[in-house]
Amino acid sequence: MSNQKSTQDTDAIDQSFLLRQVGYNCLQAYLKIEPDIKKRLTRYQLKPVEFTVLSLISSNPGINQKRLGHTINVSPPNLATLLDKMELRELLARKRNPNDKRSQILELTDKGQTLFEKAKQQFEKNENIPYLSSTEQKQLLVLLQKIFL
Repeated sequence: MSNQKSTQDTDAIDQSFLLRQVGYNCLQAYLKIEPDIKKRLTRYQLKPVEFTVLSLISSNPGINQKRLGHTINVSPPNLATLLDKMELRELLARKRNPNDKRSQILELTDKGQTLFEKAKQQFEKNENIPYLSSTEQKQLLVLLQKIFL
């Protein structure tokens, strides 16, 4: 039997390499705030990706499926499945683009718009991350958006 202690026997795990990696830190930060996001959306029976879809359609009238999928990095087959489910719930409607019959325009239904507005209010009231000051949150948003915008 070895005299060395396993990592299970110690309190601290050496994450020094990972803590220098942007991706690891982004993932860990998301995992820290994700439960709160899900909790807020659950009361509206929405998943984070569904809330994102409602938000983008609401803010971008006439957006088509292709642009939406590209914006949220969802493959066409997965997006089609997601939109099918949301359409069954009567949250959105797909309509043929009059300028391009191959393309479908996405629109929120009244039910979808109402649900989005209610969920949005919840986020506007409670978007503070308790670990960061208001200034730090603004800085974080700017830095994160430099990565993906």
